[in-house]
Amino acid sequence: MPDSLLDAPERHELRPPEFAARLGRTVVVAPHPDDEALACGGLLALLARQGVEAHVVLVTDGAASHPGSRTFPPERLRAVREAETRAAVRILGHGDRVHALGLPDGAVPAPGTEAFDEAASRLAALLARLAPATVVVPWRRDPHPDHEAAWRLAHATRESAAGPAGVRWLEVPVWAWHRGVDEAAPRPDDATAWRLDISPVLDVKRAAVAAHASQTTGLIGDCPEGFVLTPDLLAPFERPFELYLDPANAR
Repeated sequence: MPDSLLDAPERHELRPPEFAARLGRTVVVAPHPDDEALACGGLLALLARQGVEAHVVLVTDGAASHPGSRTFPPERLRAVREAETRAAVRILGHGDRVHALGLPDGAVPAPGTEAFDEAASRLAALLARLAPATVVVPWRRDPHPDHEAAWRLAHATRESAAGPAGVRWLEVPVWAWHRGVDEAAPRPDDATAWRLDISPVLDVKRAAVAAHASQTTGLIGDCPEGFVLTPDLLAPFERPFELYLDPANAR
């Protein structure tokens, strides 16, 4: 058996599209604008089709993706990226259910700081208000500092008195797909993996990803070092399934 749960993902149980409804009201905690569509666009679209409410929480503002651009300075890019997420979530069927924490892209506060405690408290209060049955967070070792930081923030809410009780927590890889055999990869003792069949809504997911034009096209042409989701980077999210990780030792 492969050591990484991301190796040969087709071996994991494939749950039918109708399974999405069993998750109940769902909140997706997205490290950046676009992660909601990449990682969970299929789930979100299925929930909408099945009449189940879902919300997206944006942890960072995404304003650091094109640091050298003069036409899209951070203030403008911040607004563009949030607008792209709102458009994507509407495409996925959830209207304007987007909640932005507005933390700085690339500089999410570290645990043990006052800023971290304040952000965790805000997230806990938001989750308590939304009262989800399921919360989807980034894979804990997803190899991007903001993804790991978003997981730490979400995890902190589980131990907070203000956080939601009795909630199912799922984790989802984004960048770990591209480093699936190194230390970032989830292992069998970390979680149980299963796939969700998103084939009926794959075109909807693709449209939601495409709504993030600042990340998927040459929209920002004056920043050669800017981030772009190339076909190779998008490949793991073009499949007719999404992989979810159910932590083995959830607390």
